[in-house]
Amino acid sequence: MNKCLIIVNTYKDESKNMGTQIQAWLAQRKIAADIFLYNGFSEQYPFPGYDFVITLGGDGTVLFASRGCAPLQIPVFPINFGQFGFIASVQKNEWPQELERFLAGKSLISKRTMVQAELVRGGTKRFSATGLNDIVISAKTAARTIFFDVVYDNVPLGQLKADGIIVSTATGSTAYSASAGGPIIDPNLDALVLTQMNAFSLSSRPVVLSTDGELLIKILPSRTADVIITVDGQIPVDLHVDDCIKICRTKEKALLVGCSQEKFYNALRSKLNWSGVPHA
Repeated sequence: MNKCLIIVNTYKDESKNMGTQIQAWLAQRKIAADIFLYNGFSEQYPFPGYDFVITLGGDGTVLFASRGCAPLQIPVFPINFGQFGFIASVQKNEWPQELERFLAGKSLISKRTMVQAELVRGGTKRFSATGLNDIVISAKTAARTIFFDVVYDNVPLGQLKADGIIVSTATGSTAYSASAGGPIIDPNLDALVLTQMNAFSLSSRPVVLSTDGELLIKILPSRTADVIITVDGQIPVDLHVDDCIKICRTKEKALLVGCSQEKFYNALRSKLNWSGVPHA
């Protein structure tokens, strides 16, 4: 390990100071480190040439780093400055010990499935993006239902009517999908979760699918003209009637340092109060 990129979330004041602190700490160990300022949205992926990446922010910062690092198989060391820390599981007070372990080759590196969306319009690919958490297709404004057709590996799942649909990875199952009533999936599982948002049918339930197959979602005519797709909550892209969105897992997986199964379930208990008994 000779070169590191430190991603500092500019909305977290404390992260700037820690970024400089970690940079000096690495310099003492003969590791060159650059700092990249991240404001929540960026089309830059300045990761080539680095051996590992440290993120100083919440889960959103980790999502950004994972999208850029996974294709290059660069490990991401996530220090949590957010509220939940399901992905950014290294706590601020433990980074020196955890980073020392990582540089010594003793850290657990979790391999997480990522998902890719490809928009095809009139037989031409118009948009492609990858995400660690989820792909969301929805109306642009609230309380507007859309109509779409869903096929999985050439098997029709049905024509669905809802405010939208969320396709999440196991990692993303604790995010938007969970708030829409989807199941929580152990992040070590290779699965996709299909969750409708405010479905126009009481029989509609989330479906867990294998990542070996491909989802095809086609936008059908409805009263709502403004439909969008977002990947990991990034800048939305407009969709039109008859657009087809192909969704599948990516070849490469995200490499996350220190994101153990124990930390995941600890976060469920402490952050989401998932403990099995009521709290007074």
